[in-house]
Amino acid sequence: MTSRLHPLTLTVAGIVLAAPLTLLTSAAFAAEESPRVRFSSPSWPGVTVKTAMASQLLDALGYEPDQQEISATITYEALNLGELDAFLAAWLPGQQSMYDSAMSKGKIVDLGNNVDGARLGFAVPRYVADAGVTSTEDLDKDEFADRFDRTLYTIEAGSGMSEILHEAVDEDTYGLGDWRIAGTSTPGMLSSVDSAIDNDEWIVFGAWTPHWMNIEYDIVYLEDPENLWGPDGGRSDVKTLLNKDFADTHPNAARLLDQIVIDAEDQSQMILGFSYEEREPEAVAEEWIKNNPEKVKAFVEGVTTRSGEPAWPALQQAFDLPQG
Repeated sequence: MTSRLHPLTLTVAGIVLAAPLTLLTSAAFAAEESPRVRFSSPSWPGVTVKTAMASQLLDALGYEPDQQEISATITYEALNLGELDAFLAAWLPGQQSMYDSAMSKGKIVDLGNNVDGARLGFAVPRYVADAGVTSTEDLDKDEFADRFDRTLYTIEAGSGMSEILHEAVDEDTYGLGDWRIAGTSTPGMLSSVDSAIDNDEWIVFGAWTPHWMNIEYDIVYLEDPENLWGPDGGRSDVKTLLNKDFADTHPNAARLLDQIVIDAEDQSQMILGFSYEEREPEAVAEEWIKNNPEKVKAFVEGVTTRSGEPAWPALQQAFDLPQG
C-alpha cells in the first residue's frame, strides 16, 4: 500500500538527505526499474488527491510510492538535488519565478500539463457580479471599493497567488495600491468566503479551478484585461515535473506520469470528496479510478508493471475494473 504523508526538511546548505536510488542488479530484475517513487505533495487538496491517485496506480504496478508534504519552494530545490522524484502541481504562471529558476539548472524534466481547464484569478459571489463588478477594473471604482473594505483575500504567504497579489498592490495595478491583503491558509480564506456569502456581504478573493469552491459556491471570475493573472483570462498550466535522473532511469514510471491528464471538472469533484466532504484522499482516488476505467486505461497505454507485464490487466485485477 502507499505510504502516508510525512514531512521532509532540507538543510540550509542544501545537503542531500536521501541516498541515491539504487538500481537492482540481480539478473532476475536487471530490466526492472527501482521501486521507490518520491512525490512532493504540498498541503493543497488538488495535488494531495491527485498524487494519491497516481500513487495507487504505481503501487498496483509494483512500485513503492512515497508522498512527502513540503512546500513548493522546497520542492523545486529538492527536485534539483535529487531528493524528490516527481511533482504534480507546478502551477504556472502562479509559480513562474520558482519554475524558471529551477528549470535553468537542467536537472528537471517538464512532462507538460496534467490538468485541462485550470484557471487562476479574482472571483466574487454572483450577487456582486450582478451588481456590476465583472472586471478587475471595477474593484477600485468609488461605488464599489468601500463595499469590499478595500481588502483582497488570498492564501498563505509564499504561494504563487500571494506573490501575484503583493506585486499588484506594490505596483498599484488596477488601482489596488491602497488595498489590504488578507493572507491566510486556503481553509481560512474559504471560511471568509463562506461567511460573506451566508451574509450577502461583498468579498473578492483569489480563486482557482480545479477546486471544490467552483462546485459549492456560485462565484464569477472577474475579467483581467491587464493580464495580472496571466494571459487568456488566467488560464493556467498545471505541470508534472520529474527529476531528470529519475526520468532517465525510470522510463516506464515516467511514461505513466506523463500520460496522467484529467480535466478540471474531474479534479474538482475529487477535491470536493477529499477537502469538503473530509474523506480520505486514498478512498477518493480509488473511487475515481473505479468510476473512470477508460480514462485510467489511457493513462497506461504502453506502460507495464515493474516486472514487464502489461499494465492494464494488472490494474483491472487490483481495482476490480471491467474486463475487456
